[in-house]
Amino acid sequence: MTREFSAGGIVFKDGQVLLIKNAALRDPKKAYWGFPKGHIKEREKSEEAAIREIKEETGIEVEIIKKLGDSRYVFTNKQKEKVFKVVVYFLMKYVSGETKPQDLEVLEVKWFDPAQAMELLSFKKDKDMLALCLNNTSLA
Repeated sequence: MTREFSAGGIVFKDGQVLLIKNAALRDPKKAYWGFPKGHIKEREKSEEAAIREIKEETGIEVEIIKKLGDSRYVFTNKQKEKVFKVVVYFLMKYVSGETKPQDLEVLEVKWFDPAQAMELLSFKKDKDMLALCLNNTSLA
């Protein structure tokens, strides 16, 4: 089984949370809402990867508040191989920039109030990460 390591963030700005809409890899006609994230490059720290990926996918600059934890799951890639994936998530705050979806990879980038984001998120693990953030007093 192949392994992949990614990093991403749950970004807050004025009480709203940032979500991206991605085309599903297995069926591009389908899409899902989640948090910006991407592969950790060789010799790159997870913190660096998360900040870079958010900039690439959304166009905005962010700052890390703290590490939240990780999400682990198995999926089947386009080559029909099983992949074990670990995604490290960070709680982040918006610093600057205008949202702009990354060409080809991201369909939409939008800010939502947390309750609406919770409804839109496609995966339980993402909902659990958002719940963890909402229970964190540093967002107040």
